[in-house]
Amino acid sequence: MSKFLVHAKSGFMARMSALLCCVLLGSVLTACSMKEGEAEPIGQPSSANVAEGSAAADENSAKSSGERTITDELGHEITIPAEPKNIFAPNLEDSLLRLGVKPVAQWSNGKRGHDYLQEELKGVPKLDFSEGQPSPEALLSYNPDLIILHTQTYAQNGNYEIYSKIAPTYVFTNASGNIENSLTTIGELLGKTDEANKALQAYRQKVKEAQEKLKEAVGEKKVAIIRFAHKGVSLMGGQYLCGYVVHRDLGLGISDLVGNENSASISMEILPELDADYIFVINAYGQGTERMKEMMESPIWKSMTAVKQGHVYEVSNEYWLGSGLIAYEKIVDDTVRLLTQ
Repeated sequence: MSKFLVHAKSGFMARMSALLCCVLLGSVLTACSMKEGEAEPIGQPSSANVAEGSAAADENSAKSSGERTITDELGHEITIPAEPKNIFAPNLEDSLLRLGVKPVAQWSNGKRGHDYLQEELKGVPKLDFSEGQPSPEALLSYNPDLIILHTQTYAQNGNYEIYSKIAPTYVFTNASGNIENSLTTIGELLGKTDEANKALQAYRQKVKEAQEKLKEAVGEKKVAIIRFAHKGVSLMGGQYLCGYVVHRDLGLGISDLVGNENSASISMEILPELDADYIFVINAYGQGTERMKEMMESPIWKSMTAVKQGHVYEVSNEYWLGSGLIAYEKIVDDTVRLLTQ
């Protein structure tokens, strides 16, 4: 082979090597520019498409897992597990138990929880609300997967934001009145709709039978519920707790002094205006003893028609201030027993 051919071949190989180096260098530069945010090659999946696909996959995964997105009574949209297991619902323990569910922790005032539920809540730790709502750290230790707040006041002052970071949080405007509505909702949240329906059906039957007995014994006469507490004395209206049971469910007459209000303050001066033939008295958590003694020993109290006729009954603060079907059933029983004897 001539020297010319050898040199020509060598030159050709050198040019090919240089061209290959340029191609490789161009590929590296293209990859680098893509990392810096330049357009991706046509025909390749874009990062936006990948993100959309990931979001769609997450949505499909949520649907397949049975998660549900619902809106609470304050307008918060939340996603909850198909069947939540670790429930924290302060002051709704009664409703949970009626559905066969134990909460991870229970409401308490100091060391005292809802006395009438303690047998069923045996072993359930207490969280103290006496000085405000418990710290996020305290609640986190129970690992809740659903939080239910029985009133919107529990969600105020930034508390909702704190709770919702711990677990999906459903808020009632006020679950302490119409238990039929709140229990139905809780049943839906927990996947316990059948249990809720059965419990409500039994309660409605109980109320119907009680109404028939009370109509014959009481008729159109009025009933007052007076609550003695450390902050004062109040006449309970028909919007919540025992007042809802007595005046709304059982349909017993209510004093004009409270009318459609949640409650009305009672003092010695306006006591003679109390238009009631029967009076239920509640010593709230044993903190109204002094006020109760002072009022009931007064000549004004003793001059009232209901008092003269022996129609004053002290009832248990344990469940007359309770919120749930267990408490409501006990209130119905007490009302029938005391007013038909």
